[in-house]
Amino acid sequence: MARTPAARSVVAVLALSGIAVALMQTLAVPLLPEFPRLLDTTPSTAAWLITITLLTGAVFAPVLGRLGDMYGKRRMLLAALASMTVGSAIGAMTSEVAVVLVARGLQGVAIGVIPLGISIMRDELPPERVGTGIAVMSSTLGAGGAVGLPLTGFVAEQADWHWLFWGSALFGLVQMLLVWALVPESSVRSGGRFDVLGATGLSAGLLCLLLPVSRGSEWGWDSPLVLGLLVASVVILLGWGWYELRGPAAPLVDLRVSARPAVLLTNIASVLIGVAMFAGFMVSAQMLQAPAATGYGFDLSLMESGLALLPVGGAMVVFSPLSAVISRRWGPRVTVVIGAAILALGNIARAFVHAPLVAAIATVIATAIGAALAYGAVPALIMRAVPQSETAAANSLNALCRSIGTSSCSAVIATVTAGIVVRIDGVVLPGIDAYTVVFLIAGGAGVLAGVLAAVTPGPPADPAAATGPAPEAEGGSRSGVEPVTASAGSRVPAEGSAGGPRGARDTRARADR
Repeated sequence: MARTPAARSVVAVLALSGIAVALMQTLAVPLLPEFPRLLDTTPSTAAWLITITLLTGAVFAPVLGRLGDMYGKRRMLLAALASMTVGSAIGAMTSEVAVVLVARGLQGVAIGVIPLGISIMRDELPPERVGTGIAVMSSTLGAGGAVGLPLTGFVAEQADWHWLFWGSALFGLVQMLLVWALVPESSVRSGGRFDVLGATGLSAGLLCLLLPVSRGSEWGWDSPLVLGLLVASVVILLGWGWYELRGPAAPLVDLRVSARPAVLLTNIASVLIGVAMFAGFMVSAQMLQAPAATGYGFDLSLMESGLALLPVGGAMVVFSPLSAVISRRWGPRVTVVIGAAILALGNIARAFVHAPLVAAIATVIATAIGAALAYGAVPALIMRAVPQSETAAANSLNALCRSIGTSSCSAVIATVTAGIVVRIDGVVLPGIDAYTVVFLIAGGAGVLAGVLAAVTPGPPADPAAATGPAPEAEGGSRSGVEPVTASAGSRVPAEGSAGGPRGARDTRARADR
């Protein structure tokens, strides 16, 4: 187990990796209106520069999580960072839209870094530092995104846009070296064979689901293409679920574990938290840049709006350790309820508070605080309900649920803002009532997330219930708990260790923190 100085290094390196992923995700957002001109393409094609990262992230997050549980979490984390680095380098060397789309797809694979990092922390950190480390790692996506918007805006205004990709490539390379040098490889492995058919089925189902969700407002929600894809997603995912329950000895996603109320309700709450959090993050910059004549705009430039929203990222960084403090005192379920409540109040306030600028930003900061508290505690709810050898897969599934929440939020925002518009100086812009509806929907999602978190079962009274029965052979049991032998390089179970008599209790205590 790592000593405190090493633990600090592990947390810092993994958190920086999460920030690198967040910066990569926001890299194309400020430039989206300019990409049709810069890449000589249509606005519809340029929008795929955002959509493609969502799709590849959703597909690869559960795959990398399962591979991490089987073959090594650090190994898969390095693979994800390598994909981001290569994709960034490719994007930096071209202005061909097709090649840039491939580059963005490779970048999107890195979304799996955050759940893998959380799982490494559970395996490697001292118990007293696990909760804080997980909370900090969980907040990096929002914090990095808030910092990335003004940084991206500044670079885009002052230099060639290709430097954004070069910067991402350099950041990714540095993070790979730091992870290789300072982050230990977890010895917790589930073993078994990789479920290729399960991975293929889940990928196909997710693509059929997320494509219409993310592009439905453009294609038309009642179009044959959208309806056909949604029906196909239902059919494929049902077939995939049937296969996962009856097919492989080591499924890609253990649906029996995922169906436990503690896991299922937490994942549903994560979808809703994604909706509640992303609403403010997605539209705040556009609202600040809009003309004052709209009733909600402040005529700020791209960089000015990003700087005005910097406190949002700062709030997530500052309040994420508080999530661990509350969880240690009252449990992660209470923390998620508090965070969801603050998210709901912040969104409802933002629906009606449009001026002055300080008040408008204060409501967005409130949603950031709520997101930091809620997301910081969600992994603890997940991990105390699953075997330690399946934490990467379980966290990756939870990250997928967050992605579904954010993509659903994008679809809601696009639909509402396209339907309620005003014309200012000949330019069609979303009306003030559109944003009121968006934030009320986000507030309602926060309320429902809090309710689900409140009724989520606590940890089982019997420690064995959290880890399941011992495996039968080759780590192929659905419990995912591996036998520990005294072979070279393995951890010999001792009294109080993960493999010893008190191991299940210690593991659950670490997850609660």
